[in-house]
Amino acid sequence: MTQPLTGKIALVAGATRGAGRQIAVQLGAAGATVYATGRSSRAGRSEMGRPETIEETAELVTAAGGLGIPVRVDHLVPEQVRDLVARIDAEQGRLDVLVNDIWGSDPLITWEKPVWEQPLEAGFRTLRLAVDTHIITSHFALPLLIRKPGGLVVEIGDGTKAYNDENYRLSVFYDLAKTSVNRLAFVWAHELTPHGGTSVALTPGWLRSEAMLEHFGVTEETWRDGAATDPHFVMSETPAFVGRAVAALAADPERARWHGQSVDSGGLAQVYGFTDIDGTRPHWSRYYDEVVSAGKPAGDTGYR
Repeated sequence: MTQPLTGKIALVAGATRGAGRQIAVQLGAAGATVYATGRSSRAGRSEMGRPETIEETAELVTAAGGLGIPVRVDHLVPEQVRDLVARIDAEQGRLDVLVNDIWGSDPLITWEKPVWEQPLEAGFRTLRLAVDTHIITSHFALPLLIRKPGGLVVEIGDGTKAYNDENYRLSVFYDLAKTSVNRLAFVWAHELTPHGGTSVALTPGWLRSEAMLEHFGVTEETWRDGAATDPHFVMSETPAFVGRAVAALAADPERARWHGQSVDSGGLAQVYGFTDIDGTRPHWSRYYDEVVSAGKPAGDTGYR
């Protein structure tokens, strides 16, 4: 197996579970050394209360063929992020890929309620976890990333149409958080251009994260049973799919063609040729536009 990212150093901020975990793993499979950060470790859990840990993620990275380095970091604490980047600099002297995937707000979200029915404290905490963390991390990490031309920043969001007035995201705070992530990628593109860096906003499709599988009462082996609850679940994808999208971007010498853009894992799969772990190429974004929004019956024919 070729490893095009051998010798490259990546920081995946928010790598405990879900997309972040598999982004770290797939970068490792491509040969990268990956610093996997998050608040949940074997020493204790975050407010998410889930069992996954950064140590597990790092072990998966190493097993995939890279080198995983777990670092427990609260990305809302500037001093912890500063020390993280200082450690990467001391140990590696470079940073080639920064992935901002910090979220951690699932227990705080109130869905489908107007602003006057939204709990303000939880809402503002959501924005801090989902937006402030990305800014704090970039503040400290980008100076190391731009030390050498060619660095890549990937902002992981939820939806390429965050600016579309027709695409309300079911909560004022969630809507603002995901719109902001896309906008941050555009901002980083403006600031990185003079230094030869690339910034991209990337969204997965319907992600079969650990929490989503539990929500549907299925496992990865039985995930298709989730379609009994929501027929459109037939178009869901594993976190490895978006992880392979990040690895493809990082290995692409012409990745600047995506500079400042918001793209999706299914769309990039059509360009780079990678697949999900089952060998298919689910394209949720196109499916959503052509099937879900159009009110057509669920079915993955022609979209995987």
